[in-house]
Amino acid sequence: MPKPLIGITTRNGKDTDGHPLTALQHSYINAIVQAGGLPILIPEIFSEEDFLDLYSRLSGILFSGGGDVSLEYFSGSDHPRIGEVDKGRDFTEITLMRAAVNDGKPILGICRGAQVMNIALGGTLYTHIPAQLKGALDHDYPGSLRRTLVHPVNVDESTRSAEIFGETLLNVNSLHHQGLKDIAPGLRVAGRAPDGLVEVVEIPDHPYAIAVQWHPEWLTDQPSMQRLFKSFVVASGK
Repeated sequence: MPKPLIGITTRNGKDTDGHPLTALQHSYINAIVQAGGLPILIPEIFSEEDFLDLYSRLSGILFSGGGDVSLEYFSGSDHPRIGEVDKGRDFTEITLMRAAVNDGKPILGICRGAQVMNIALGGTLYTHIPAQLKGALDHDYPGSLRRTLVHPVNVDESTRSAEIFGETLLNVNSLHHQGLKDIAPGLRVAGRAPDGLVEVVEIPDHPYAIAVQWHPEWLTDQPSMQRLFKSFVVASGK
C-alpha cells in the first residue's frame, strides 16, 4: 500500500552567499517518516495555481513552525517583537488551511501552524505573550532547548486530542512568543498551559484537524508524541 503523501509547509531563507532558499528542519521530515508517511515539501514561492495543484495530490498537510503572521490577517496589537513576517507564506498557508478545513483533508498544525489555523478560521493572537497575558509563563525559550521540557499541558479528557495522545497531562517544550487569544468559531480548545494559554485546538467535525503550540517533532522519544504523528499519518492514508 502506498505511503500517504504528507505536505509540509516551509519557510523562505538565504544561504551563506545570500541566495534565496526554501528551508525546513529535518525534525519535521523525520517525524513524518517515522510515522509511516512520505513527506513532500511545499515551497512558499509557488504560484497559487501551483500550490493548489500540489494540494490536490496530498493526503494530509503539516503546517510547520516559523515566524509571525502579518497583522493584515487578524485583529491584533502591534508590538516591536513581531518579526520574520513573510506575507507570501501567510497567503499560502492560510489558503491551504481553509481549503483543507473545507475539504476534510487531514491537518496537523505545529506552533505557528496552530496560530495559522486559528487566524484562518477567524481567531486572533497575543502578538507578544509577556506583554498581553497577565501571569504568563515564559514560553519563549531559546532554540538550544528544543528537547527541554519546560511546562505541562493539561488536555481535556473529553476531547479527541486526549484519545490520540493517550494521556491528559503532557510535558512539553516551548519556543514561541505569540499564542492563541480569541479562539475561532468551530475550533475547540483541547488543552492549556498552567497560565491558561491555549496549547491544543481541534475541529470536532473534521476527519482530522489538530494543532499544538509546542514542537512535538523534537519530542518523538515520547510515546504521546509518537501517537500524535502516527494518528495523523494513518488518518491521511484513509
